[in-house]
Amino acid sequence: MSGGGDTAHGGVELVEVLLGDPRARMLEEAHIAEMNLRYGSGGPGRVAEEGFDPPVGCFLLAVVDGTPLGCGGFRPLDRRRAEIKRMYVDPSIRGRGVGRHLLHALEERTAAYGYHEVWLETGTEQPEAIALYVSSGYVAVPPYGEFKDDPRSRCFMRPLTA
Repeated sequence: MSGGGDTAHGGVELVEVLLGDPRARMLEEAHIAEMNLRYGSGGPGRVAEEGFDPPVGCFLLAVVDGTPLGCGGFRPLDRRRAEIKRMYVDPSIRGRGVGRHLLHALEERTAAYGYHEVWLETGTEQPEAIALYVSSGYVAVPPYGEFKDDPRSRCFMRPLTA
């Protein structure tokens, strides 16, 4: 599965790929490196590919002038809830609405796949991510997942409309 571009947003094309695509893994490695800088050791590792394939999940690249500069995907938590993972935008294009565009596209797909809620985890050292999620209608929920016992973990959810 490669290709499948979305309409462009400010010169950004969203392309659906498998998480194992080398471009997706390259961006994931950049995300992991940045998280290690922000949080120190013990940050995230590579996420397993299971669950990110249609029809239960999805992974998108944000491509600018042929170069993948952002990514994000979702996988099921259960039949009603999907989890957004690996939201990342290269620092060179931050502040241009790419993250918001990517988030909105992922939310549209989760709703189209039949999920009723979308959940995600971020952390205290990512204030710009928290601001994006709160301004997009996400509300805080108790910590869950891999970092639920980390006091820096912040978790959010948003109900989806059909």
